[in-house]
Amino acid sequence: MTKSVIDAIWHRRSIREFTEEPVSDSVLTRLIEAACHAPSAGNRQPWFFYVVKDGKTRRELARAAFGQSFLEKAPVNIVVCAEPERSATRYGKRGAELYCLQDTAAAVQNILLCATGQGLGTCWVGAFDEEAVSEVLDIPLGRRPVAVIPVGYSESIGRSEPPTRRTLDEVIRIVD
Repeated sequence: MTKSVIDAIWHRRSIREFTEEPVSDSVLTRLIEAACHAPSAGNRQPWFFYVVKDGKTRRELARAAFGQSFLEKAPVNIVVCAEPERSATRYGKRGAELYCLQDTAAAVQNILLCATGQGLGTCWVGAFDEEAVSEVLDIPLGRRPVAVIPVGYSESIGRSEPPTRRTLDEVIRIVD
């Protein structure tokens, strides 16, 4: 387990191979609590989470995610949804089209970092058919699935080399 947020940031990896060890409900609750502590525009908190443990449903999610079979193999999938109208009530079209997505992205990142701190592997999956995911989970109109996060234990955590990153010179322009 990591000891600080910076450790979690540096050690987080996209994990696509999971053991069969189950993830406890208390740990899953902790992940969702971490997500709910993400910042959101106007504190609208435009998110909703589906915690999927059922094997058949995970298989259907894998199909909806263009055959990404690791979703089925993870013991849990968390589907993070945006609720555009929650943001729109205060910020109109910009809230519905942008802020709710930024806010749910922050919630996803909190889940990933909290999971890393708990010794879990995750992967941020955005490649999926939104309609198919909505159908699998019977997601009502007004909720938009924006990410699927497989969650589980991986024997490879901490053993993989970090991916290369662009240098700071490539990504920074200081405006004085």
